[in-house]
Amino acid sequence: MIGTQNNLTIQSVVETFVREELSQENAHIAGAVWNMLDAGGKRLRPRITLLAGRACDASAPEDALLASYMELIHVATLIHDDVLDNADLRRGRASTNRTFGNRFSVLAGDYLFSWVFKKVTQGYRNPIPTILAAMLAEICNGEVKQLRAAGRADLPVCAYLEIVGKKTAELFAACAEVGAIAALQHRDGVAGASAREVPIVKSLRAYGWAFGMAFQIRDDLLDMTASEDDLGKPAGSDLREKKVTLPLLYALAGGGSGVRAHVDKLFAAEDAGAPAAAGDLAAVMDLVRTGDAISRTVGSIREYAGAAQRALADVPLSDARDELGELARSLTEFSL
Repeated sequence: MIGTQNNLTIQSVVETFVREELSQENAHIAGAVWNMLDAGGKRLRPRITLLAGRACDASAPEDALLASYMELIHVATLIHDDVLDNADLRRGRASTNRTFGNRFSVLAGDYLFSWVFKKVTQGYRNPIPTILAAMLAEICNGEVKQLRAAGRADLPVCAYLEIVGKKTAELFAACAEVGAIAALQHRDGVAGASAREVPIVKSLRAYGWAFGMAFQIRDDLLDMTASEDDLGKPAGSDLREKKVTLPLLYALAGGGSGVRAHVDKLFAAEDAGAPAAAGDLAAVMDLVRTGDAISRTVGSIREYAGAAQRALADVPLSDARDELGELARSLTEFSL
């Protein structure tokens, strides 16, 4: 199974990349990237990249380098996210922007994107570079849509789901897709746009997308229900940043004027994280937790996790397929 041992392999490859290659180009940026990597993480994106490759062809060599590039792309998005959110903490540590400043962090994220894409273009045939370029465009599109949706208590659920699809699910989908295509290229030499139409590639991409949807909705739910120790940042961070998430939308739909009044007052505050807004913040979180918003959100997570598992139906039986299915199932486990 691709578990602890392979996570260590990925970590080793990433360390080599940062310490021996990136640091030679710009030691300051390498330090910022390392600050984020050293904080830990589940390494789900590289894990899915590796598993998708094995699900396509168990005899293909595991491409830890490509998997590591996917993790570094994720790191670059986190660096940018923390700048946009003005975050102080990431995974229980000072965020990159707090440590190095916003200007430097933006440049570090940009540089990391550019460096990884240069490496991918040099080392992999199309459509892999094309997929990753399109993915980055979708992530940026999602960020813009999320910024424009901030503080909108009337945001439709479909608009929230569109943002999640672009910001989070697209990266997971790309991980599964490029992992599968890289394995097929090694075995069959398949290249170009036709590689994306291979049935197993399409199935694995669909898996990654549905997994990403479930993953982000779960993350948004935990922001309302988990402790700061579990989150590595204060609970209610999304509300402080005036982000509209699915638990909040469900609470607004079912909670009547009481929920809406507190949300409107919170979002009208110049700084929703300021002490003056603490009462409204606490009231909104309590209202979300005590209504049916939690159970409805859990239902949505299970729906997408189930879609991810169903997407594997046409993937040949293997340990890798089983592990992908287990990863999706694990998203439905809660201790709320």
